[in-house]
Amino acid sequence: MSARILVVDDVPANVKLLEARLSAEYFDVMTASNGTEALAICRRAECDIILLDVMMPDMDGFEVCRRLKTDPATHHIPVVMVTALDSPADRNRGLEAGADDFLTKPVSDVVLIARVRSLTRLKMMTDELRMRAITSLEIGMQAPERSAVADTGKGGRILLVDDRESSYERLATILAAEHTIDVEPNPTEALFHAAEGNYDLLIVSLDLNNFDGLRLCSQARSLERTRHVPILAIADPENSTRLLRGLEIGVNDYLLRPIDKTELLARARTQIRRRRYTDHLRDNVQNSIEMAITDALTGLHNRRYMESHLATLAEQAAIRGKPLALMILDIDYFKSINDNYGHDAGDDVLREFAVRVRKSIRGIDLACRYGGEEFVIVMPETDLHVAGMVAERLRRAIAGEPFAIHKGTKRIEVTISIGLTTLERKGEAVADVLKRADTALYRAKHDGRNRVVSQAA
Repeated sequence: MSARILVVDDVPANVKLLEARLSAEYFDVMTASNGTEALAICRRAECDIILLDVMMPDMDGFEVCRRLKTDPATHHIPVVMVTALDSPADRNRGLEAGADDFLTKPVSDVVLIARVRSLTRLKMMTDELRMRAITSLEIGMQAPERSAVADTGKGGRILLVDDRESSYERLATILAAEHTIDVEPNPTEALFHAAEGNYDLLIVSLDLNNFDGLRLCSQARSLERTRHVPILAIADPENSTRLLRGLEIGVNDYLLRPIDKTELLARARTQIRRRRYTDHLRDNVQNSIEMAITDALTGLHNRRYMESHLATLAEQAAIRGKPLALMILDIDYFKSINDNYGHDAGDDVLREFAVRVRKSIRGIDLACRYGGEEFVIVMPETDLHVAGMVAERLRRAIAGEPFAIHKGTKRIEVTISIGLTTLERKGEAVADVLKRADTALYRAKHDGRNRVVSQAA
């Protein structure tokens, strides 16, 4: 797993030392000697992780980190402060500025590489989501960067897994000042609790009695409902080796006892901010996918989705030796509805029509808006006789009750014509099935509308 690491330090010897360590692990290393240069490199999206010194001549590392984390273009880049400063106040100041970690020199190679690899995995996942979410901007959805920058990281839901009463009472009291806290002292119940609780952060003690805390972290990473929930591990100083192992299996951050109140809150806020940002990205991706295959007015699948999915359904039907029914529906005299009552009324009819279609078909059936007032319904494992019964039921559902328009102030009669056929010959082209259904629809229109016409294969 490689990544581009930006080392920012005004002391050449420090730069060369970090460059040698990272290059030996096959990371690509870039360097900057001051904060201004570092900010420019980051804005050009030329790095994945930043190792940042604090004491620099033009602007200190705290200010560089603050600017990175308040810029929508760079806030997602992980920052690790690597400095000779070692006081709790300096560490907390760095974390408050938005740093993902604060390592005090001299830093062991094992700790440094473990942290860089952990953040590399995080950055690659975030980059993939950001790349997929680009289409969200193209279809008018709001990018999450600005809200992420403004997010305080407070108001999260946290599950604390710790079986030491004196420990979890103190930690819960601290965290309750900014978050909603649930405590689970029973490790065997913790995973079920985490899966059902929709948490923003899991805090897990690695010093549980008669239970392996790392095993719990690993299980949380393998379970679908908790896979993306950040984990903050807590351990005694003598368990630092296990913490490094935790980073390898997916722990996002850690703290060593005794716990500093300010540092705990700062690290919790950082993880919760990241969770919200990546959740927003995933939502954008999912929404953009749904918008790409869904008709915005009716909520049914669109023609693009139907054309691609119909081929798959036809292939599955042929392989299994099962029939596949297809009907094309057309709303009768739809143009006159628009002409006489306005396009808003036409939209009302289309929306209500989609609702009645959904109520009349099965969950496995595919309903699509084919274009304008034409719709297609594909029914797997359905022969012509059964499909005809469904089509007739749908025709009656449309004709049997007037459609409300103009916010319910007026009601109008609506009918549909349906052309129906089936695919029963292995290897028959989908286009031929559609054409046959369209021919049947033409006959329904020609014969007086408000009827179902079937045409066998």
